[in-house]
Amino acid sequence: MNDTRKIPTHEVTYVRLRDMILFGLLEPGQPVTIQGLINDLGAGMTPVREAIRRLAAEGALLPQGNRRVTVPRLTPAVLDQIAYVRLTIETRLAELAAANLTPALIARLEAIDAEVDAAIRAGEITAYLESNHAFHFTLYEASGAAVLVDIARSLWLRFGPSLRSVIALGGASNLPDRHEEALAAMAAGDAAALARAMHSDIAQGVDQVRLALDRGEI
Repeated sequence: MNDTRKIPTHEVTYVRLRDMILFGLLEPGQPVTIQGLINDLGAGMTPVREAIRRLAAEGALLPQGNRRVTVPRLTPAVLDQIAYVRLTIETRLAELAAANLTPALIARLEAIDAEVDAAIRAGEITAYLESNHAFHFTLYEASGAAVLVDIARSLWLRFGPSLRSVIALGGASNLPDRHEEALAAMAAGDAAALARAMHSDIAQGVDQVRLALDRGEI
Protein backbone atom coordinates (compact mmCIF):
# COMPACT_ATOMS: atom_id res chain seq x y z
CA MET A 1 0.00 0.00 0.00
CA ASN A 2 1.32 3.44 -0.94
CA ASP A 3 1.73 5.98 1.86
CA THR A 4 -0.36 8.93 0.70
CA ARG A 5 -0.26 10.87 3.95
CA LYS A 6 0.16 14.58 3.36
CA ILE A 7 3.12 16.28 5.03
CA PRO A 8 1.74 18.96 7.38
CA THR A 9 2.11 22.55 6.17
CA HIS A 10 4.03 23.57 9.28
CA GLU A 11 6.63 20.84 8.62
CA VAL A 12 7.02 21.81 4.95
CA THR A 13 7.47 25.44 5.99
CA TYR A 14 10.05 24.52 8.61
CA VAL A 15 12.10 22.46 6.13
CA ARG A 16 12.01 25.20 3.50
CA LEU A 17 13.09 27.91 5.95
CA ARG A 18 15.73 25.60 7.43
CA ASP A 19 17.19 25.03 3.96
CA MET A 20 17.23 28.78 3.25
CA ILE A 21 19.43 29.14 6.34
CA LEU A 22 21.46 25.98 5.85
CA PHE A 23 22.47 26.85 2.30
CA GLY A 24 23.11 30.52 3.01
CA LEU A 25 20.16 32.08 1.18
CA LEU A 26 19.69 34.24 4.27
CA GLU A 27 22.92 36.08 4.97
CA PRO A 28 24.30 36.24 8.51
CA GLY A 29 23.48 39.53 10.19
CA GLN A 30 20.93 40.66 7.58
CA PRO A 31 17.50 41.23 9.18
CA VAL A 32 14.46 39.93 7.31
CA THR A 33 10.84 40.64 8.11
CA ILE A 34 8.41 37.94 9.07
CA GLN A 35 6.10 39.22 6.35
CA GLY A 36 8.93 38.87 3.85
CA LEU A 37 9.40 35.24 4.88
CA ILE A 38 5.67 34.64 4.56
CA ASN A 39 5.85 35.94 0.99
CA ASP A 40 9.02 34.00 0.14
CA LEU A 41 7.72 30.73 1.58
CA GLY A 42 4.17 31.08 0.32
CA ALA A 43 2.89 30.06 3.75
CA GLY A 44 0.61 31.54 6.36
CA MET A 45 1.57 33.47 9.46
CA THR A 46 1.08 30.54 11.84
CA PRO A 47 3.37 27.97 10.14
CA VAL A 48 6.04 30.62 9.51
CA ARG A 49 6.00 31.72 13.15
CA GLU A 50 6.23 28.07 14.24
CA ALA A 51 9.19 27.49 11.92
CA ILE A 52 10.90 30.61 13.28
CA ARG A 53 10.29 29.44 16.85
CA ARG A 54 11.83 26.02 16.15
CA LEU A 55 14.83 27.43 14.32
CA ALA A 56 15.42 30.04 17.02
CA ALA A 57 15.47 27.22 19.58
CA GLU A 58 18.13 25.51 17.45
CA GLY A 59 20.25 28.66 17.40
CA ALA A 60 19.78 29.15 13.66
CA LEU A 61 17.67 32.34 13.89
CA LEU A 62 17.75 35.31 16.23
CA PRO A 63 14.43 37.16 16.77
CA GLN A 64 14.74 40.94 16.49
CA GLY A 65 12.38 43.73 17.36
CA ASN A 66 9.79 45.08 14.93
CA ARG A 67 8.76 41.63 13.60
CA ARG A 68 12.17 40.81 12.18
CA VAL A 69 14.61 37.92 12.50
CA THR A 70 18.20 37.44 11.48
CA VAL A 71 20.71 34.64 11.03
CA PRO A 72 23.31 35.11 13.81
CA ARG A 73 26.82 36.06 12.79
CA LEU A 74 29.52 33.65 13.84
CA THR A 75 32.09 34.90 16.30
CA PRO A 76 35.54 33.32 16.71
CA ALA A 77 34.52 31.94 20.12
CA VAL A 78 31.34 30.33 18.77
CA LEU A 79 33.23 28.99 15.76
CA ASP A 80 35.74 27.33 18.08
CA GLN A 81 32.90 25.58 19.91
CA ILE A 82 31.20 24.46 16.71
CA ALA A 83 34.51 23.22 15.31
CA TYR A 84 35.28 21.20 18.44
CA VAL A 85 31.92 19.43 18.44
CA ARG A 86 31.80 18.91 14.67
CA LEU A 87 35.28 17.43 14.56
CA THR A 88 34.45 15.13 17.45
CA ILE A 89 30.98 13.97 16.42
CA GLU A 90 31.29 13.86 12.64
CA THR A 91 34.60 12.02 12.75
CA ARG A 92 32.92 9.41 14.96
CA LEU A 93 29.93 9.23 12.62
CA ALA A 94 32.22 8.51 9.68
CA GLU A 95 34.01 5.82 11.64
CA LEU A 96 30.73 4.17 12.64
CA ALA A 97 29.36 4.39 9.09
CA ALA A 98 32.34 2.52 7.67
CA ALA A 99 31.05 -0.80 9.00
CA ASN A 100 27.72 -0.36 7.21
CA LEU A 101 28.90 0.77 3.77
CA THR A 102 27.79 -1.35 0.82
CA PRO A 103 28.94 -1.15 -2.81
CA ALA A 104 25.60 0.47 -3.68
CA LEU A 105 25.97 3.12 -0.99
CA ILE A 106 29.56 3.87 -1.99
CA ALA A 107 28.40 4.24 -5.60
CA ARG A 108 25.71 6.67 -4.42
CA LEU A 109 28.30 8.71 -2.53
CA GLU A 110 30.53 8.75 -5.62
CA ALA A 111 27.61 10.09 -7.66
CA ILE A 112 26.90 12.79 -5.08
CA ASP A 113 30.58 13.79 -5.06
CA ALA A 114 30.46 14.08 -8.84
CA GLU A 115 27.66 16.62 -8.32
CA VAL A 116 29.88 18.47 -5.84
CA ASP A 117 32.67 18.65 -8.44
CA ALA A 118 30.26 19.75 -11.20
CA ALA A 119 28.89 22.54 -9.00
CA ILE A 120 32.43 23.76 -8.25
CA ARG A 121 33.31 23.83 -11.96
CA ALA A 122 30.11 25.71 -12.78
CA GLY A 123 30.48 28.14 -9.89
CA GLU A 124 27.04 27.17 -8.58
CA ILE A 125 27.31 27.95 -4.88
CA THR A 126 23.88 26.71 -3.78
CA ALA A 127 24.26 23.48 -5.76
CA TYR A 128 27.67 22.97 -4.19
CA LEU A 129 26.35 23.48 -0.66
CA GLU A 130 23.39 21.16 -1.26
CA SER A 131 25.48 18.35 -2.74
CA ASN A 132 28.23 18.74 -0.14
CA HIS A 133 25.61 18.48 2.62
CA ALA A 134 24.11 15.42 0.91
CA PHE A 135 27.52 13.73 0.77
CA HIS A 136 28.15 14.19 4.48
CA PHE A 137 24.72 13.17 5.70
CA THR A 138 24.29 10.25 3.33
CA LEU A 139 27.48 8.92 4.91
CA TYR A 140 26.52 9.85 8.47
CA GLU A 141 23.07 8.28 8.26
CA ALA A 142 24.75 4.94 7.55
CA SER A 143 26.21 5.11 11.07
CA GLY A 144 22.91 4.20 12.72
CA ALA A 145 23.70 6.81 15.41
CA ALA A 146 20.56 8.94 15.16
CA VAL A 147 21.29 11.13 18.18
CA LEU A 148 24.72 12.10 16.86
CA VAL A 149 23.29 12.75 13.39
CA ASP A 150 20.71 15.13 14.87
CA ILE A 151 23.45 17.02 16.71
CA ALA A 152 25.48 17.26 13.51
CA ARG A 153 22.47 18.65 11.62
CA SER A 154 21.99 21.33 14.26
CA LEU A 155 25.64 22.35 14.03
CA TRP A 156 25.46 22.64 10.25
CA LEU A 157 22.57 25.10 10.64
CA ARG A 158 24.88 27.39 12.62
CA PHE A 159 27.86 26.93 10.30
CA GLY A 160 26.32 26.78 6.79
CA PRO A 161 25.50 30.47 6.22
CA SER A 162 29.09 31.53 6.95
CA LEU A 163 30.47 28.77 4.72
CA ARG A 164 28.43 30.14 1.83
CA SER A 165 29.87 33.59 2.41
CA VAL A 166 33.42 32.19 2.29
CA ILE A 167 32.75 30.27 -0.92
CA ALA A 168 31.24 33.38 -2.49
CA LEU A 169 34.51 35.18 -1.68
CA GLY A 170 36.47 32.44 -3.45
CA GLY A 171 38.05 31.21 -0.21
CA ALA A 172 37.27 27.55 -0.85
CA SER A 173 38.84 27.21 -4.28
CA ASN A 174 41.87 25.04 -5.09
CA LEU A 175 41.71 23.13 -1.81
CA PRO A 176 42.61 19.43 -1.47
CA ASP A 177 39.75 17.07 -2.35
CA ARG A 178 39.10 15.34 0.97
CA HIS A 179 35.99 13.64 -0.43
CA GLU A 180 38.21 11.79 -2.88
CA GLU A 181 40.35 10.61 0.04
CA ALA A 182 37.20 9.54 1.90
CA LEU A 183 35.91 7.58 -1.08
CA ALA A 184 39.26 5.81 -1.44
CA ALA A 185 39.09 4.84 2.23
CA MET A 186 35.54 3.54 1.77
CA ALA A 187 36.62 1.40 -1.17
CA ALA A 188 39.49 0.01 0.91
CA GLY A 189 37.23 -0.67 3.90
CA ASP A 190 39.52 1.45 6.08
CA ALA A 191 37.43 3.03 8.85
CA ALA A 192 40.35 4.92 10.39
CA ALA A 193 41.36 6.45 7.05
CA LEU A 194 37.74 7.43 6.38
CA ALA A 195 37.53 9.15 9.76
CA ARG A 196 40.80 11.00 9.09
CA ALA A 197 39.63 12.16 5.66
CA MET A 198 36.34 13.52 7.01
CA HIS A 199 38.16 15.16 9.93
CA SER A 200 40.46 16.92 7.44
CA ASP A 201 37.49 17.93 5.28
CA ILE A 202 35.69 19.54 8.23
CA ALA A 203 38.85 21.22 9.52
CA GLN A 204 39.50 22.65 6.05
CA GLY A 205 36.10 24.36 5.97
CA VAL A 206 36.46 25.63 9.52
CA ASP A 207 39.89 27.09 8.74
CA GLN A 208 38.50 28.99 5.76
CA VAL A 209 35.69 30.48 7.83
CA ARG A 210 38.11 31.36 10.65
CA LEU A 211 40.42 33.11 8.20
CA ALA A 212 37.53 35.12 6.78
CA LEU A 213 36.45 36.11 10.30
CA ASP A 214 39.98 37.19 11.17
CA ARG A 215 40.06 39.37 8.06
CA GLY A 216 36.65 40.89 8.82
CA GLU A 217 35.24 39.56 5.55
CA ILE A 218 32.16 37.93 7.09
